[in-house]
Amino acid sequence: MIQPIYLDYNGTTPHDPEVVAAMRPFLETEFGNPSSSHLYGIKPKQAVEAARRQVAGLLGCAPQEVLFTSGGTESNNHAIKGMARALKAKGRHIVTSAFEHPAVLEVCQALESEGFETTRVAVDGEGMLDPAAVAQAIRPDTILISIMHANNEVGTIQPIAEIAALAKARGIAMHTDAAQSLGKIPVDVNTLGVDLLSVAGHKLYAPKGIGALYVRQGLRPEKFCHGAGQEKGWRAGTENVLEIVGLGKACEIAGRDLAANAAHFQAMRDRLHQGLVSRLADVRLNGHPERRLPNTVSLAFKDLEANRLLEEIGLAIAASAGAACHADTVTLSHVLQAMAVPVAWAKGTLRFSTGRYTTAPEIDRAVAVVVQAAEHLRQSE
Repeated sequence: MIQPIYLDYNGTTPHDPEVVAAMRPFLETEFGNPSSSHLYGIKPKQAVEAARRQVAGLLGCAPQEVLFTSGGTESNNHAIKGMARALKAKGRHIVTSAFEHPAVLEVCQALESEGFETTRVAVDGEGMLDPAAVAQAIRPDTILISIMHANNEVGTIQPIAEIAALAKARGIAMHTDAAQSLGKIPVDVNTLGVDLLSVAGHKLYAPKGIGALYVRQGLRPEKFCHGAGQEKGWRAGTENVLEIVGLGKACEIAGRDLAANAAHFQAMRDRLHQGLVSRLADVRLNGHPERRLPNTVSLAFKDLEANRLLEEIGLAIAASAGAACHADTVTLSHVLQAMAVPVAWAKGTLRFSTGRYTTAPEIDRAVAVVVQAAEHLRQSE
């Protein structure tokens, strides 16, 4: 059977062959514990520290500011819970947006049971946050601001540097979830001005189950996991050497090939977008038309249902829906709700995300399949 065209790179990415090659020795022969003092621990220890330098190289930080985690979700949990609990004597107020990934929103909600308060700042119809609105949300007891760098559903890129400057001026810690932006746009912690930044390996052509957290030197979030003291004692447990090596190599590749990859992502994204809007009526873009990730296009097909569209194209294209329709009810993603996208449009939203291995012939086939599916569904109404 012919494999579906993969247009869900924001969901996850395949392993880069260079990443697989870098990992192979630590799957096959270099099995030692990096904490061991004998010969078997030397190469794994060296590999972990080399990977730390590679991640730091992509982020523009010092290697000692990189902490390895099990993925973006853990990184977000550690950043937000760790800083909130470490700073609770100063205050218990957190500012975030209504637009965040559940790995931020759910963490903030969980902290509310510990006496913290969260202000969720609204975004506009293009998914953009106004720094002035963030400034307005800040209170004397605000200790942390957490705003994603780029949205996973619509790709809108937030003005993180401006928001971080507000935070710094008020002595507030600033965290950003950069899971979707790494490898697609420049991500430098000093240019952004953030104090903490989350990395997810599987969005970066590395394996699932590995990530990293940047913690600016001098900050001391509460420990995430207690034990034998690995990762400076903040995240105990024997290091996942195999996948740490994979993440390091993925970060090296992302930095090396950033411009070429971004140009390719955008060319494929725009080819898909233009192909669809030129052949179908009642299709609109969700998110900012310019300030968005080069690989992401969220399209709303008016008066169609996303799940039915996915059923029609499912054998030919892998994409994701922005809404679920069941009987007489429509469940919209919280992102589309935050943007106040009208239900007639939102219920027919599909997200397409391109990647390194997307080809022009695949895009052209995808356009033909989606056009045929949309026309068929409209004719059958």
